[in-house]
Amino acid sequence: MKRLLLAAVALAALSVGGAALYQAVDRAREYGALLVGGDQALREEQTFAAIEAYSGAIALRPDSMLAHFRRGETYRRQGEFEQAVRDFGTAAALDPAAIRPLEALGDVLYELERFSQAATTYGRALRLDDGSVRVSYKLALARYHNEDLDGTLTALADTLQLDDRHPDATHLLGMCLREKGRSPEAIQAFEKAVVLSPGLVAAREELADLYGAAGRHAEEIAQLQTLAGLDGARIERQIALGLAHARAGHADLAVFTLGSALERSPDDPLVYAALGRVWLDLAEERTDALRKALEALRRAASIPGATSDVLTLYGRALIRDGQFAAAEGALQQAATRFPIDPDAWTLGASAAERLGHLDGARAALVKYTSLVSEGPEIVPHARRIADLSLRLNDPRTAVTWLTRAAALAPDDPVLPGLLTEAQRRIRP
Repeated sequence: MKRLLLAAVALAALSVGGAALYQAVDRAREYGALLVGGDQALREEQTFAAIEAYSGAIALRPDSMLAHFRRGETYRRQGEFEQAVRDFGTAAALDPAAIRPLEALGDVLYELERFSQAATTYGRALRLDDGSVRVSYKLALARYHNEDLDGTLTALADTLQLDDRHPDATHLLGMCLREKGRSPEAIQAFEKAVVLSPGLVAAREELADLYGAAGRHAEEIAQLQTLAGLDGARIERQIALGLAHARAGHADLAVFTLGSALERSPDDPLVYAALGRVWLDLAEERTDALRKALEALRRAASIPGATSDVLTLYGRALIRDGQFAAAEGALQQAATRFPIDPDAWTLGASAAERLGHLDGARAALVKYTSLVSEGPEIVPHARRIADLSLRLNDPRTAVTWLTRAAALAPDDPVLPGLLTEAQRRIRP
């Protein structure tokens, strides 16, 4: 009897164990099928079906790093970045030795512009594999956008030690060096970047700008010519080249280049603005230059979207031609377009003063001083404001501005006398 009972118990245990094993095998089979189904749906761009399949796999195996990772990738493809952050974070926690979830988490945090968190995450990934050039460069990018230049330079040193022919890392190195004020080193970095990748437009743009700032106009022009060849569809490339010729003193080449641009893009206000700038700079040398400048700038300034700098340039040309009323109108308009060219206020003051609009002239200069940093460059404008105030019989305001000017330029021999005279004119 006892033997029969023991046999029955053993048989029952075997049955339960067999059922459990069967269930486990069945769940594993279903889990695998859901992963395969999710992958297939993703290949067919059926992201909702893919998420449903991966979610089913997670329900069967909550500890599956792979299922969380795949669902995170799908959420990212959908633009559901917060859900992607959650899944990638879970995947990374489930398998702390896996680099892919950490890299993917860093990528999504970067896309969300959480640059500090992205940098921290890429750093964690690099502790798992410090030989990854790709992740090392991503760390540098995240630190750069987090305004951590020193940290960026450290990461770039690691990246370039792993791959010293990485054009994007070399370009980013140039950006950091430029922001650090190390222009000669930045030029070297950008020069190397364009050798490594001749079509790297951003590096050539930076290089042209630095060459121009250093007065190396021939090299600036060479870069701009290359850019025009690489990106010839953009009329801005021809404009930049024409203005570079003008800065180099090649007036005829500048006019020719901009004229060719105008043939390609008739009535383009950007080209007319550039031509107007070139002709206005030539007004001292050529008798017909001012007329041509006014004609070009009138076209550029007449469009509804004319920028402040274009309207200011037009106002400058009108003042030079003695058209003070028209200049005042153009410059008042320039002062309403953002970003405002600060010269709109100073030139506007000059036009208003020539017309006898002393209140308007003073108001424009006061506005200008509120836009620029406090420093010695304010002194001549403060003197003008004081002079206009005295002409408006407002000596108290004159005293205020002369006092400010004297504080900024204590060694100026003229200001004390002007201040004393203004104080004398204040009635008791």
